[in-house]
Amino acid sequence: MATNSPPVRRAVRRRLRRPGPLAARLTAATTVLVLAAVGCAGEPGDQATSLTVLNYYTDASEHRQWGELLAACGRDADVEVEQTSVPPADLVPRILRQASARTLPDLLMIDNADLQQIAQSGALTPLEQFDVDTRGFADGILSAGTYDGKVYGLAPYVSTLALFYNKKMLAEAGVPVPRTWDEVRTAAARLTDGDRYGMAVDANPTFESAWQFLPFLWSNGGDERQLDSPQAAQALRLWTDLVRSGSMSKSVLNWTQADVHDQFAAGRTAMMINGPWRIPELDEDPDLEWGVAPVPVPRAGRTPVTPLGGEVWTVPRSGSAERQKKAAEVLTCINSPSNQLKLAGQHYTVPSRTAVAAQYAEQNPAMSVFVRSVATARVRTAELGVRWPRAATGIYTAIQSALTGRQTPEQALRQAQRTATTD
Repeated sequence: MATNSPPVRRAVRRRLRRPGPLAARLTAATTVLVLAAVGCAGEPGDQATSLTVLNYYTDASEHRQWGELLAACGRDADVEVEQTSVPPADLVPRILRQASARTLPDLLMIDNADLQQIAQSGALTPLEQFDVDTRGFADGILSAGTYDGKVYGLAPYVSTLALFYNKKMLAEAGVPVPRTWDEVRTAAARLTDGDRYGMAVDANPTFESAWQFLPFLWSNGGDERQLDSPQAAQALRLWTDLVRSGSMSKSVLNWTQADVHDQFAAGRTAMMINGPWRIPELDEDPDLEWGVAPVPVPRAGRTPVTPLGGEVWTVPRSGSAERQKKAAEVLTCINSPSNQLKLAGQHYTVPSRTAVAAQYAEQNPAMSVFVRSVATARVRTAELGVRWPRAATGIYTAIQSALTGRQTPEQALRQAQRTATTD
């Protein structure tokens, strides 16, 4: 099953990662942080002197940053750590193969949307067995690591979506930053000029576009359990109206979030929906004056509800209680307040502990919108669990059908509901 996370960032990218040239050279490679003889994780007699770690941080810079942290946390736990990173699309199949062969790593990172599937398979251990402290995490974030009422994973940081806008373009057009859907329509129309569009989203036929559509669905009272509702149709109609009016390019049907970013950075769109991992690249252009605001809502006074992205760290089942105990110590270290703050600064994400997130927002004003949005964000699997991928497939297929004009939003979403509920 494909990963359901938001896409790749350069140096720090999220959910549906696509390795760049450096990452490609690291594909399927193993970086040993401290060389040691490592036994099989499933052997009961293993001495916990070394641990294996599996994740999908193949980007060279990100792989190195995580390697340094894992090595430090390993030293605190008095173990040596070997980190292996594989391409995102390979992670879940590899986990399932290793679970079948009883060769799972000692510590495992999983996209939060995949945790339900892996936990359901019986491959993971509830963290309560190791007395891992889960206090101080936002409820939505904690739910990202929960399956069947038990916490199996903790996320040191998370991400979500917001509206980026070009300050100079909005000022020249005389339009305020849009806060509602009607304001988006008005602003996007006035900002559209020549080869510049007013608005851009990721509407390509992958889980990325489902991720981008969720703030509009949820903020309008829609629900992934009932995709053919009037609330869902209204949300999709907003996107179709923007395309049909010419305020949003038809090319969004093929754009990834990285493509949307490139259009915005090049001045070919005045506004975009995207994540905080774009900030480092936006800051590279000193002439680009940009701002960030919450995802617009249907009507004034409503609170935007955005999806929660990021990865959770878990302790797989093995035959060695001692190795599991050490793995849980490393997991706890990763999620310490100081490390959450450090990681968020490195990756332009939001610390998962509420108090740490508030401190981070004070230190990084550009991230304050994301910190506020995370407080009310939802995990994609909260309602449907392991059935979420079917709903996501229905959503992005409906987006394609509606934006190309093959179906009305209502027709497209009725088909999406059938896709989501078909066994």
